[in-house]
Amino acid sequence: MFLDKVQAVENKYNDLEQRISDPAVIARQKEWQKLTKEHASLAPIIEAYRKYQEVCKTIRGDRELLDDPSTDTELTAMAKEEIAELTKKQAALEEKLHILMLPKDPHDDKNVIMEIRGGAGGDEAALFAGDLFRMYMKYIEKQPGWKAELISANEPELGGYKEVVFSVEGAGVYGKLKYESGVHRVQRVPVTEAGGRIHTSTATVAVLPEADDVEIDLDMKDVRVDYFRASGAGGQHINKTSSAVRMTHMPSGIVVECQDERSQLENRTKALRVLKARLLDQAQQAAAQEVTEARRSQVGTGDRSERIRTYNYPQGRVTDHRINVTLYKLDAVLNGDLDEFIQALAEARRAELMQAEEHE
Repeated sequence: MFLDKVQAVENKYNDLEQRISDPAVIARQKEWQKLTKEHASLAPIIEAYRKYQEVCKTIRGDRELLDDPSTDTELTAMAKEEIAELTKKQAALEEKLHILMLPKDPHDDKNVIMEIRGGAGGDEAALFAGDLFRMYMKYIEKQPGWKAELISANEPELGGYKEVVFSVEGAGVYGKLKYESGVHRVQRVPVTEAGGRIHTSTATVAVLPEADDVEIDLDMKDVRVDYFRASGAGGQHINKTSSAVRMTHMPSGIVVECQDERSQLENRTKALRVLKARLLDQAQQAAAQEVTEARRSQVGTGDRSERIRTYNYPQGRVTDHRINVTLYKLDAVLNGDLDEFIQALAEARRAELMQAEEHE
């Protein structure tokens, strides 16, 4: 049954190969690009499947040799040895095919809007939000072809951020960063604490896939746009024109502000991107609530009220509560070394999807 599904994918791959070679399709560039992207996305499955077929064919040939009474002793021994080796390879390729055939998150290749907000803990929460922002900037710098752009920031006098919003562009951005959505908790002695007591503060991270125009039907009649003067930390004005933009989506009550750019038009463009991403996120959150508890992901649904990770300074450890993984390398994590967590979360998600497929 499973291999029938893989064979159907190969049939589709072969059909796409023919279509993208058709001059009539090549002339329709948008269609051709879409088909080429789909063809490329199936290539890893086909590569693994064809290797699997070769291994199966060799095993069948070896077994025929063993079944033939005229096969000499030396050849029989070689065939048995090869079958033992190829059977392991066959099992590994089957496992790989199962993983490759798992349903893909349609948003994994999207760019994202990230929002970090200081939560419980006042000034210390804002400082922690600043630490998380730097951590993500360092992680983004390490990813080939990724780039980040600041959209808006609210910086209190003591430092850090009450709120910081930025975009991240590159290959597979949402697929990696989506696991960061949720409440991050820090345990440390705040700089404002004279008695040396450890405090617990929080910051909330939201990772929103950027919305395509076809996904969000936004009527600008539903959006109130206000312009005001941008202000810096402490409230001082940083320019004399009303370049900052506030957008209020009246049906949902979502409010977006952008004042990072000196140009009103640039701020308006950025604010609109954030508004669309938040509206798409709201639609996704509503859809997720309709999913039964039994089908919810064991590594979290991206609910931003859910505590996902604790950064403990006195013990130099970071714990991800969704997968019960603790790393005693706080400094490295805060310097953007997040791959160990992200890979473990992705593996837990794959395991959950495979379990769900087995029960179907």
